[in-house]
Amino acid sequence: MSGIQKTNAARLLDRAKIKYELIPYNFDENDLAATHVAEELGEDIATVFKTLVLTGDKNGLFVCVIPGDCEVDLKKAARVSGNKKAEMIAMKELLPRTGYIRGGCSPIGMKKPLPTYFNATALDHDIIYVSAGVRGLQIKIKPEELIKFVGATVADLIKDDTQNDAEQ
Repeated sequence: MSGIQKTNAARLLDRAKIKYELIPYNFDENDLAATHVAEELGEDIATVFKTLVLTGDKNGLFVCVIPGDCEVDLKKAARVSGNKKAEMIAMKELLPRTGYIRGGCSPIGMKKPLPTYFNATALDHDIIYVSAGVRGLQIKIKPEELIKFVGATVADLIKDDTQNDAEQ
């Protein structure tokens, strides 16, 4: 596709010779929710994953990549990352700590590699979408390849009660 600016995340995938597609979409500054991204892409929300950066009380920063209509279960995230407690980092910390802004945070190519955890449902799909590192651009990729590339662990990370009723 011509005219699409390659992001750092895309260049890293190129370098690793991993197949992916860059998919542009119209983003809304006032609606950065993954549900909006899925609507713009015309894709099932279960295949559009959001990248969340958390901090644990013992091991510091880590990343959770979960379906766009789900909520991270902080207890599960803490347990899987070897922490007793975990919380989302403050929005103002996102750019300085990861190099990414809200709505454009990719699990690929953060300032420094962070422990990364993918929700197990990623493996239920042939392809998933994650941010390419900027608002308005998604990476369409095989979940197994992405998980292997970022060295992620697969785990159950989401609240059980938000599967269907999130953001309704």
